[in-house]
Amino acid sequence: MNPNLIEYIRRYISISETEINAFQSYLIPKKIKKKEFLLKQGEFCKSRYFITKGCIRLFYIDNKGNEQIVHFGIDNWWITDYESFINRTPSKLYIQAIENTELLELPQETFEELCKEIPQTEKLFRIIMEKTYIAIQKRIEFMYSLKGDELFKIFVSKNPEFTQRVPQYMIASYLGMSPEFVSKIKNNILS
Repeated sequence: MNPNLIEYIRRYISISETEINAFQSYLIPKKIKKKEFLLKQGEFCKSRYFITKGCIRLFYIDNKGNEQIVHFGIDNWWITDYESFINRTPSKLYIQAIENTELLELPQETFEELCKEIPQTEKLFRIIMEKTYIAIQKRIEFMYSLKGDELFKIFVSKNPEFTQRVPQYMIASYLGMSPEFVSKIKNNILS
């Protein structure tokens, strides 16, 4: 099993070597190329994905035809469209690779079996969802309470890996800014 996934799991739950091996048996290794989709709008999200290496974006296209980025995922993060996944409804979102990406896929149909075999798996994914919710809540709070330059500076300071790996226009979309405004902020920071 991926050592980073083992470390990640053990950060949140106690799990034996036997259980780690069992957990691994439920995961499907997958590779996708840059710009390839894991999920498109209208499809059903049937899996959770652990990113072992790479970068992913989760986004939708608004009524003006603009991409609005909801979430990013990088090495050692889980990503999925929770609304489609949990409610078993067609997705309103896209999940796409920003880089060539390696994943471990955990399909929904085997997730229930995994939880029966290793009950603390439910706790693990509850914690993951709680942390995801907190991150989204913080993002919304910052977007409403901070000026654009402050928001950008906080994002960069808390997520330096994104500025190296994610195109500037995607960061702008995620922060609810225009690419030109982000460019202006970066120029002011560097001067």
